[in-house]
Amino acid sequence: MTMTNAVSSDSSALRIIPVSGNADLERFIDVQNNVLKSDPVWISPLRVERRMHLSAKHNPYFQHARWQAWIAVRGNLTVGRISAQVDALHLERYADATGFFGMLDAEDRAETFAALVATAEQWLRAQGMRRVRGPFSLSINEETGLLVEGFDTPPVFMMGHARPYYRDHLEACGYRKAKDVLAYMVAPNFAAPAVMQRLVSIHSERIRIRPIDLKNFAREIALLRDIFNDSWSENWGFVPFTAAEFDALGQNLRFLVARDLIQIAEVDGEAAAFIVGLPNINEAIRDLGGRLLPFGWLKLLWRLKVRFPGTARVPLMGVRRKFQRTRLGSALAFLVIDAVRVPLHRHGAKQIELSWILEDNIGMCHIIESIGGIAYKRYRVFERELDAD
Repeated sequence: MTMTNAVSSDSSALRIIPVSGNADLERFIDVQNNVLKSDPVWISPLRVERRMHLSAKHNPYFQHARWQAWIAVRGNLTVGRISAQVDALHLERYADATGFFGMLDAEDRAETFAALVATAEQWLRAQGMRRVRGPFSLSINEETGLLVEGFDTPPVFMMGHARPYYRDHLEACGYRKAKDVLAYMVAPNFAAPAVMQRLVSIHSERIRIRPIDLKNFAREIALLRDIFNDSWSENWGFVPFTAAEFDALGQNLRFLVARDLIQIAEVDGEAAAFIVGLPNINEAIRDLGGRLLPFGWLKLLWRLKVRFPGTARVPLMGVRRKFQRTRLGSALAFLVIDAVRVPLHRHGAKQIELSWILEDNIGMCHIIESIGGIAYKRYRVFERELDAD
């Protein structure tokens, strides 16, 4: 019998099957869309992007991590999926025997969630892990956390989506909150608050804002990586971007992002902060069903180059550690946000998502809220200790 991909109310016995080979991987990718397609705000990611994301050939994450994926099958229907990952860079940094799960999607049945989670946990135990944390798809530098608030709006590019029952079933499996991250939405026509204007005026002679230098793109990407890894190094769960990972990210940005949407702030000639804004690809692909062929790629290019999406996202931003928790650091954060919101507004964006932001990053939350930002989505990272076999 040929297996199909769908959500099932069938009472047949559930089987958890390890993903092995391209055919299984295609079914694994299909699960998310089949579980969520009835949700009116769901947007199918591009299949080609998902294949590359899960390919050791194209995703440098796999140079320092090992993983396994599974699908849940009931009768002749594929009804769930999960992955488990062990990241050598995380273990090198924290030595905490923590592994990760991710890419969790399934039908609304406790049995299916429990079987998927138990399978991932068993694999992680065999890898020597004593704690499991997630979801991450696949790392903390990619899609992070499970959506627990904000189900009524579409996910923006490279941000996750879920149904409320995901949380219920995961908690029933013994998982509890480790950390929340927030997604803020802000209109780009905000007025600078008076306190921020004063801060900027005090430091204006020392600060220079400039766009990325495309003639020296490789050098600039290395500079952005250095700022990011420094600025985020003390944040919860931080794992540094490798040079290969940031180079791959840079090549994607070069295709997707105009020069004026990557801005760098210098203090006394030293690169001190940066920000990246990008059009919300999800808005541009909403009606493509995840496919670029036969004509989807033409629609995508036209929508990105001719009719800029009405929404955008800031996925990357950083202020060097030595400026953090200072007035100069606050001025830098505000100025790079301001530097990218102006061209985004000019391109046609009406709303900008800044994500993700740690819930306890009070300074950044205050800056965003001072310019009218609203925390409209909340994503939760869960964890639990693994019992010994």
